[in-house]
Amino acid sequence: MRFDKAFLPAGGYWSTPFSKWGGSFANLHPLKFAAEVARKALADRQVDPKELAELVVGWTIPSPNCFYASPWVAGLIGAEGVTGAIVSQACATSAAALAHAAARIETNDNEATLVLLADKTSNGPHLVYPNPLAPGGKPDAEDWVWDSFSRDPWAKNSMLETAENVAREAGITREQQDALTLHRHQQYQRAKDEGFHERYMVTPVEVNPSGRRVVATVEYDEGVFPTSAEGLAKLRPAIGEAGTVTFGSQTHPADGNAGLLVCSRERAAAWSHDGDPIQLLSYAQARVEKGYMAKAVVPAAKRALADAGLGIGDMAVIKTHNPFAVNDLYFAKHMEIEAESFNNFGSSLIFGHPQGPTGARLIAEGIEEARLLGGGHVLFAGCAAGDTAAAVVLKIPG
Repeated sequence: MRFDKAFLPAGGYWSTPFSKWGGSFANLHPLKFAAEVARKALADRQVDPKELAELVVGWTIPSPNCFYASPWVAGLIGAEGVTGAIVSQACATSAAALAHAAARIETNDNEATLVLLADKTSNGPHLVYPNPLAPGGKPDAEDWVWDSFSRDPWAKNSMLETAENVAREAGITREQQDALTLHRHQQYQRAKDEGFHERYMVTPVEVNPSGRRVVATVEYDEGVFPTSAEGLAKLRPAIGEAGTVTFGSQTHPADGNAGLLVCSRERAAAWSHDGDPIQLLSYAQARVEKGYMAKAVVPAAKRALADAGLGIGDMAVIKTHNPFAVNDLYFAKHMEIEAESFNNFGSSLIFGHPQGPTGARLIAEGIEEARLLGGGHVLFAGCAAGDTAAAVVLKIPG
């Protein structure tokens, strides 16, 4: 899908730090929390919520009252007259919600949309479904977070098994995964030391679940632990003795939220305070054979690049959602680039994965990295549940 009219204001995007599963954000309502952060982010960017024409809310894990997500959250941020869609597409939610908003701009339906992504893997819902035909009317039950991670109802495997399948087929070794994981940690740590994440991150975040007392102040990502080659080598495979993926070479579940403003060129220019607007050029998605999720990133990226009329060599910055180190090794091999050459300022492999907002944070990082380089094209691509993936291409002016 090609876009010509969709733009993001310079600086018109943000993310909270990501908190580890069971960490500081575990007891916050994800939508209320996202609304609180959005109010602050919009005020900091001198954007009046009443000037928004639409609010698109993306989530993958249900929370109380999420049935009313967009109109409810719009009211919470001060945009009482606004409504919009709820988008949920597993780990591709950010890209899909961005594309939905861009399509509305493309067809001249509105001039300014806020895309708000919010998820909390901690304290996820434990659902009970009535089943009067079961013995004694016993209900069916589902643990939304862990059951979804552990079993694809179509492919009949866990997400971890898809990484092992791709590693085995592509000949990706444990040693390669450990080496790249260490490199990704070093990229993230260097970005942290240089203050890069402060370019888009809303901090500090005061945690006040009761509305009466601040119980924690979060200034940076929680759940990123010191990593060494020796430490990674000591970890056992996550599946079986012959496995290649460890708990070190995969991401961790997390909590957080992120936002993106999607506008016409004129509105994006008016809301840009430090640079010219960023253009969204294309969006694409793909699906591969059962049980090979990590492979889907390649066809999704190739389609998005083709729709933008560009090649991988035209990209100044490449950001991937990489729940497993396997993803980046496979992507690099089939896109004919070096695995060490992208995700220069961190990735979800290291800072965690709240699902819905993960892609939006990576897009914000990619834009800011390109701005540091003086402009250029950015590719974001990442896999999603169901052996799928999504990708977007953006143009950052010099």
